[in-house]
Formats: sequence, C-alpha cells, structure tokens
Amino acid sequence: MRHARAILSLPGVVAVLVPALLALTGGVDVGWGLPTAMAWLPVLAGCALAAAGVFLIGWTVSLFARVGDGTLAPWDPTARLVVAGPYRHVRNPMIGGVLLLLLGEAALLGSRAIFIWFCSVLAVNAVYLPLVEEPGLVQRFGADYERYRANVPRWLPRPRPWDSQHDLPNT
Repeated sequence: MRHARAILSLPGVVAVLVPALLALTGGVDVGWGLPTAMAWLPVLAGCALAAAGVFLIGWTVSLFARVGDGTLAPWDPTARLVVAGPYRHVRNPMIGGVLLLLLGEAALLGSRAIFIWFCSVLAVNAVYLPLVEEPGLVQRFGADYERYRANVPRWLPRPRPWDSQHDLPNT
C-alpha cells in the first residue's frame, strides 16, 4: 500500500492526472495535423516514448522496494542507496522515466500544453535535484553517495554501467 500511495501521489499526479486535465482543457491534435500517411509518425513516437517512460518508472519503483527498502516518496525514502539497474548509468532514472512519459504524451496527443508541462517538470527538477535532493542524499548516505555522484551523471546516461567495485572516481 505504501508504494501505491507514493506512485499515485507523485508520478501519478505529475505524469497522468495533470496531463489528462491539460489534454481535456487545452486541446489535442493527434497526428499533429499531418497528412494521413504521415500522421502515424508522432503517434508511434509518442507511444514509444511513453512506453519507455512507464517501463523505466516501473523498474525504478521495483528497485526502490527490493534493493532500497523504501519508496520513491520523500516521506518514505529508501533505507539503502540504490545503485543497480538503470542507476548504474544515470542518477535520476525515475525522473527520466517521468519525463519520457510526459514527452510521449505530448507527442502522441499533439498537446502543446502537455509539452509546456514537460518543460516545467524538467525545469523544477533541474533546480530541485542539486539544491535539495542531492544534499539530502549526502546527509543520508555520506561517502557512498559522494562516490556514486562523482561517477554517475545526473541526466545523460553513461554508456558503460558504473561498477562501484572497480571504477575509479570520475571514470
């Protein structure tokens, strides 16, 4: 139940409820007004981005529960630092998944309002993560998080997964 509450409260509101309200009130243009033969391109791209986002969100929630013994919610955080799966490539795959889902929804529905919401969520996280979340992780996990942060980028995935046992800092 604690995971359902966290999912519904955070990515559920940001990536499902708000976009649904924006789509209902801001209009949609599925196919972007392209000729019929081309209209399937943004729909297909949107579906692919949204599916990748949902997959990534699901994977990270699962890792938080199994490896971190916690949830994605700040009020019920992980007890252990999660450095597995996509977290070996990028520090914020959960936010990446939410952003992929939002971008997919914007493309699929041809919604400028959802695209603006995507940009807003990106901007808020670009400020929140380094100013609030990361200092909190340093407090909770100390040198382990510092080493992780020195080796794994915040947004753009590193091509080779980080191996905490063998990689040297900044490699």
